[in-house]
Amino acid sequence: MASENVLAFTDANFDREVLQSEIPVLVDFWATWCAPCKAIAPLIDTVAAEYAGKVKVGKVNVDENQATPGKYGVRGIPTIILFKGGVVFDQVVGAVPKSQLDALIAKAL
Repeated sequence: MASENVLAFTDANFDREVLQSEIPVLVDFWATWCAPCKAIAPLIDTVAAEYAGKVKVGKVNVDENQATPGKYGVRGIPTIILFKGGVVFDQVVGAVPKSQLDALIAKAL
């Protein structure tokens, strides 16, 4: 699913891992059947490696964890939400280029 730098977030660990994080958290809401999700997976892995220690990066499988995407109004996937201080800082929907992910993260750092 992901590289060693990409965490698996679930309904069970979301509060602890994302909302209570000391550093910004980039969350990729995805599904195994989603082609655009698969297309951006390498970008998510790259971003996780580049920002290791500065930004926590993880994924939520929307089929296995339905409460969390519902809580944040995720309607289309991939949806990437950046959390900072336990709240939504910014988000993008769709397979976006790495430059857009970098810009999103830069605003939070």
